[in-house]
Amino acid sequence: MLGIGRCNVTDTAVETAAISSSNGGPEPHVLEPTTTVLARDDVLTGKLLVKDGGQVLGNFSGEIDCDGDLLIGPDAHVEADIRSTRVTISGFVRGKIVAVTRLKITSTGRLEGDAKVGALVVQEGGVHLGVIRVHPEGLPESDPVAIIEASRPPVVALKTVPNSVGKVRKFWGEFF
Repeated sequence: MLGIGRCNVTDTAVETAAISSSNGGPEPHVLEPTTTVLARDDVLTGKLLVKDGGQVLGNFSGEIDCDGDLLIGPDAHVEADIRSTRVTISGFVRGKIVAVTRLKITSTGRLEGDAKVGALVVQEGGVHLGVIRVHPEGLPESDPVAIIEASRPPVVALKTVPNSVGKVRKFWGEFF
């Protein structure tokens, strides 16, 4: 299934999901009626554009661009490049992440991939495989560029070497 677009929950019900905070206590997350949710049993492939905040609780592959806070739930499996203001990972994510303000990997979270973040919080038990660049002064507009000076290889001139074996035989032949 390939999907591109926006999913908005329009129910008037408000749901609270308890997620462990950085100091170990519960941190309630209130789902607003405009929060985008990919439910636990949902599977989506494509590009997901989210205004405000969103939650991915199911399986997603592709690309996620979120203007607000993005929560990857504990049962979620995401293989995508993610760009968001704040990202909280409680499930599995494989891909590159850009979190302008903060990236938080909870005790059940696992990130396999590189990240550029404004701030980083990793709870005990959280796993990261890759490179994280923390930019507290703000994310740079472009990636750093490595300047490598290329030098020309040395020129080697080949010349023929005279056959010295014949000269040695001639020299020793005079003695024997």
